[in-house]
Amino acid sequence: MDINSKVNLNNNLKMPVIGLGTWQIRGKSAENSVLYALEAGYRLIDTASFYNNEEEVGNAIKKSGIPRGDLFITTKIWNSEHNDPEKAFNKSLKKLNLDYIDLYLIHWPVQERLKTWKILERLYKEGKCKAIGVSNFTINHIKELLNNSEIIPAVNQVEFSPYLYQKELLEFCKLKKIALEAYSPLTRGANLDDEKLADIARKYNKSTAQILIKWGIQHGLIVIPKSSNKDRIYENINIFDFNIAKKDMEHLDSLNDNLHYCWDPTNEL
Repeated sequence: MDINSKVNLNNNLKMPVIGLGTWQIRGKSAENSVLYALEAGYRLIDTASFYNNEEEVGNAIKKSGIPRGDLFITTKIWNSEHNDPEKAFNKSLKKLNLDYIDLYLIHWPVQERLKTWKILERLYKEGKCKAIGVSNFTINHIKELLNNSEIIPAVNQVEFSPYLYQKELLEFCKLKKIALEAYSPLTRGANLDDEKLADIARKYNKSTAQILIKWGIQHGLIVIPKSSNKDRIYENINIFDFNIAKKDMEHLDSLNDNLHYCWDPTNEL
């Protein structure tokens, strides 16, 4: 694996294994972060209507001069937009200043999710997005969707780290050929000083953040660490010159404590 490695989605679209998350990064900082990331070699950028930074992400894409076909851009429909999903999609497309979205996600398993999915299926068939998927969906949410849909989601984006090792969800998604994408892989910084993690990081002469990212990638995940710091953005993608040994992977797996640092969708009906 290297910086250009990709995951083959269930519709044969290729998605980079690592990208930049942009939640809570706004204004000029969002634009600069995306420019730093593209300069560092990232080609996957993850945003959302809810993040209120699509325009800045679009500005950075334009300024970078990188051919559109070399980039993979994800955005999402927010909970309050399900009354008119096509309008929400077009609004995001306009803010990003793009002709198409690579991956469009339902951000949260709201009650209107099945109705919205039908519209996403149509947008996909019309070529307005290259793939469609979901975010924060549990196994039960996915089963419901699979029983009521024509198109299998390409991706399920969820919070995932050794401290929230959702092994059952990972295995289920692999079985259904749905790529699992990890947001908040760095536990929003909460566990970066964990001594058990630091011991493994020292062994590989890497930062604890790099170990967390590599752990996700070795489990077959797409990983989108968030940062607005140029040095950290560069550091986070510098993880292709080593592999974590099986014993250390198992030790990291054992750190699971079902810790959600973002939203917990378990009880969403």
